[in-house]
Amino acid sequence: QVQLVESGGGLVQPGGSLRLSCAASGFTFSNKDMSWYRQHPGKEREFVATIAWNGRSTSYADSVKGRFAISRDNAKNAVYLQMNSLKPEDTAVYYCNFFNYWGQGTQVPVSS
Repeated sequence: QVQLVESGGGLVQPGGSLRLSCAASGFTFSNKDMSWYRQHPGKEREFVATIAWNGRSTSYADSVKGRFAISRDNAKNAVYLQMNSLKPEDTAVYYCNFFNYWGQGTQVPVSS
């Protein structure tokens, strides 16, 4: 069955960096576009970034453009989210996604 397992979350100070990972299994990863979403406390889930199946195209939410970078390794069935210059408003649970499949999420609190 499809599994998406996020990792790498944790408390980080404003201005800091964090790299999230998503390990995928149960489907042909190498031909799927993959995305990251996040959900702030008390709010709906929102789009963060997406990457094409071959890694040649990426897209970002305006709120993270220039600070976050999505990448993938098709040999490892993994997608990553490098987050730099983190702000308190980046505090959220971050989810890996493709089609209607979601991981369990990883929490990223940004606080001093």
